[in-house]
Amino acid sequence: MIILRMLSRRWILTTVLVICATGVLVRLGIWQLDRLESRRSFNARVQIQVEAAPLDLDQEGVEPDLAEMEYRKVKVSGTYDHSKQIALRNQYWGNQWGVHLVTPLQLSGSDQIILVDRGWIPAEEYQSGDWSEFDEPGVVTVAGILRRSQEKADFGSRSDPPVQAEDFPMTAWNFVNIERLSVVMSSSLLRAYIQQAPEPSWTSLPYRYQPTLDLTEGPHFGYALQWFTFAAILGIGYPFFIQRQERRRHVMAEKLTENGPPSPILHSNES
Repeated sequence: MIILRMLSRRWILTTVLVICATGVLVRLGIWQLDRLESRRSFNARVQIQVEAAPLDLDQEGVEPDLAEMEYRKVKVSGTYDHSKQIALRNQYWGNQWGVHLVTPLQLSGSDQIILVDRGWIPAEEYQSGDWSEFDEPGVVTVAGILRRSQEKADFGSRSDPPVQAEDFPMTAWNFVNIERLSVVMSSSLLRAYIQQAPEPSWTSLPYRYQPTLDLTEGPHFGYALQWFTFAAILGIGYPFFIQRQERRRHVMAEKLTENGPPSPILHSNES
């Protein structure tokens, strides 16, 4: 009976809107569960790398799947090529705007090259166009963590444009996009880069740091329950709402039948 009322001419439009709204709420709940599963997969992958022994590329050589080892500690020695250094835009140290210097490092005894995020410098130093004061000549040893190449922002459409070899020097980039950087730097670039860790003995620019990893599950499960609850309230409550409205309408109709139509109001004309 209630289903017939929901599909009646009086309620059909509202019913369609409620069904659509309930579907959207359920879909939002499923989306949050999908995000939860992605978060769990990410956490598991990162936890394995964080707990793994540091990777010494000088001793163990270069693995073909460095990109799959993101956040693993790594150490390597080599020589920087500052002539092909780039800057990552829109980086902050506290509340101060600046850039990160990313420099290709040729591995000792190898023709392979890995990019190193050497840390942050302030905007005025970047805009001067002369970064030579931050050069580190000679053979250096770099310790840090492996990071994956990034093509675009996690949210939004911001990315770096396609490039050709003749576009170099193109010094300002949004991301360490290794596929595109290999076009203007070298085809020998390894498919991961190093974010250099701070050292007690290093107190000058570039300032180095390591990312803070949040390996919790976040609020996704709670959000999913919230959306499913809203869907249940709307989907289950709607038939009761119709039933209540129809009962009230029926009572009003019965009262009109018992009392008859209202008497007309007469107005007298006063002279």
